[in-house]
Amino acid sequence: MNEQHPIQGMMGTTMEKIREMVDVNTIIGDPITCPDGTTIIPVSRVGFGFAAGGSDWPSKQPQKLFGGGSGAGVSIQPLAFLVVSNGEVQILKLDTTENTANRMVGIVPDVIQSIGDLFKKEKPAPSEAPAKEEA
Repeated sequence: MNEQHPIQGMMGTTMEKIREMVDVNTIIGDPITCPDGTTIIPVSRVGFGFAAGGSDWPSKQPQKLFGGGSGAGVSIQPLAFLVVSNGEVQILKLDTTENTANRMVGIVPDVIQSIGDLFKKEKPAPSEAPAKEEA
């Protein structure tokens, strides 16, 4: 029973394709050398995932029936650049925090304050009518 199940082949192929897409040079990129001698090295965040699944179906024939599938996804997000110039190293970070969810979280306190201000508004006191002088 040294026979390999079809799902093992699918998972092996998926992992091999991920290895081809993502390597250490994806996270710490290849250095870029400028004519003035400055070296720039990109730094990125890499996330990946994969899934595989399948099912053996009963068969009256001696061969096995198998149905399955696999898939993978990779996300690469640039984070910063290392800049080496004149013997000094600097890191230039990219601002990646400004997305819709973060902006929404940022305005929640302002919205709550505005709603609170609407309820706290004091109603104008009724103006006191001047007393009528009797003649």
